Amino acid sequence: MAESAIIARILASPLEVDASAWNALLAQQSHPTPFMRHEYLAALHESQSAVPRTGWTPRFMTLWEGDMLVAACPLYIKSHSYGEYVFDWAWASAYEQHGLPYYPKAVVAVPFTPVPGARLLARDDTTRQWLVQALRQWCEDEGLSSLHVLFASDADVLTGARQGLMLRHTVQFHWENASYQDFDDFLARLTQEKRKKIRQERRRVAEAGVTFRWALGADITPSDWDFFYRCYERTYLEHGNPPYLTRAFFQQMAERMPEHWLLFIAEREGRPIASSLIAIDAAPFSASDPNRSQKPPRTAYGRYWGALEPVDCLHFEACYYQPLAWCIAHGVQRFEGGAQGEHKMARALLPVQATSLHWLAHPAFADAVERFLAREGAGVQEYLDHLQARSPFRTA
Repeated sequence: MAESAIIARILASPLEVDASAWNALLAQQSHPTPFMRHEYLAALHESQSAVPRTGWTPRFMTLWEGDMLVAACPLYIKSHSYGEYVFDWAWASAYEQHGLPYYPKAVVAVPFTPVPGARLLARDDTTRQWLVQALRQWCEDEGLSSLHVLFASDADVLTGARQGLMLRHTVQFHWENASYQDFDDFLARLTQEKRKKIRQERRRVAEAGVTFRWALGADITPSDWDFFYRCYERTYLEHGNPPYLTRAFFQQMAERMPEHWLLFIAEREGRPIASSLIAIDAAPFSASDPNRSQKPPRTAYGRYWGALEPVDCLHFEACYYQPLAWCIAHGVQRFEGGAQGEHKMARALLPVQATSLHWLAHPAFADAVERFLAREGAGVQEYLDHLQARSPFRTA
C-alpha cells in the first residue's frame, strides 16, 4: 500500500468520516442502498442504538490517497452476535468448548439491517482488494477471532473470494414488478390457489373494519412517527426483548432522510391500530451524478411493523399487500421482504440468494468452518431449487 501512497486509518465513530465524502463513495458503487448512507449510520451511533453499550463498538476502516477518501466500510467490534441475521452461534459455541474466545470479533455490516448491498465501498476493484487486505491485517493485529462481511454485494463477494474469504449463503424473498397495471393484474398472474388465499386474507381485514392510509417522507407527521414507534416497541416487547432501535433513531430519520421512508397506518373506527414502515430508494444518491440514469431500479424494503390490536391477517395486509399495491401504483421495480420467512412465497415474494464473507484467524477452525460451509451451501442450493419448483405464479 505504501507504494501507492494509500494510507489506512481506523476511525472510532462514523461521525469522524466526512458525510459528503462517504456518500460520494457510496454513489459510485453498483449496489448502493439507503442504509449505507452516512446519515443512517450516524443516526445509529448518535441515537445510542449501535454503540459499545449495545455490543457494537465502531472502528470504521478508511483508506486515503492524500486527502481523498478512496475506500471505506462500516466496521464494528462485536461482543455478541445479536442484530446480524447471519447466525454463527454454533461457531461461538465450538470455540468455547475448546477453551478459545470467539468474541470479540469484527463485523462489516449495517447493524440490525439484513439488506444486501455494497459494504466495501471503493473507487475501483483494486482499491477494494486493498480494503479487504487492510481489514484482515487489522484483525490480526488486534487479535480478533474473525472477520464477517454481512449481506455483501456481488462486487464485494468477488473481491472477498479472491482474497481468501469464505462464502456463506442464505435465502431471502423478494418481489419483482412485472409491469403490473394494478393489484388485480398482479393477482391474475398467480395460481388460482394463491390468488384465492390472498383475496380471502384481504377480505378478513376489510370485514374487520380496518382501513389504511399512507404517508411519504415529510408528510409523515411527528404523531405518526410516535404511533409507529409504539407499534414497533410493542412487537419487540411481546417477544421478550427490548427494541434494537431507539425513538431517537427514527427522529433522526425523519429529520435527515425523510424521503426514504413510507409509512402505512391501519385504522379502525377512527383510531390507529397498527403500522408498517417501508424504506425506499427515493432518488439517485447524487443529483449531479452523470450516470444516474444507470442506477439500479427503485427498490422498496420491508422493515418494521407492529400492532396494538389483534386482527386476523393484518400482518399480511400491512407488510405485503399494501406495500405491493403501492409499489405497483408508483412504478417501484422491486420489494425486498427481508430475512427469512418462507411464508412470503405465498405472497409472490420469490427466493433469492444472499451472501456473506467470513475469515477466521484460527487455522483449524477455519478448515472446519470451510467444510461446514461447503455442506451448508449445498443444502441452501437444494432448498432454493425446492422453492423455485413451487412458484406461486401460473405457468405459461
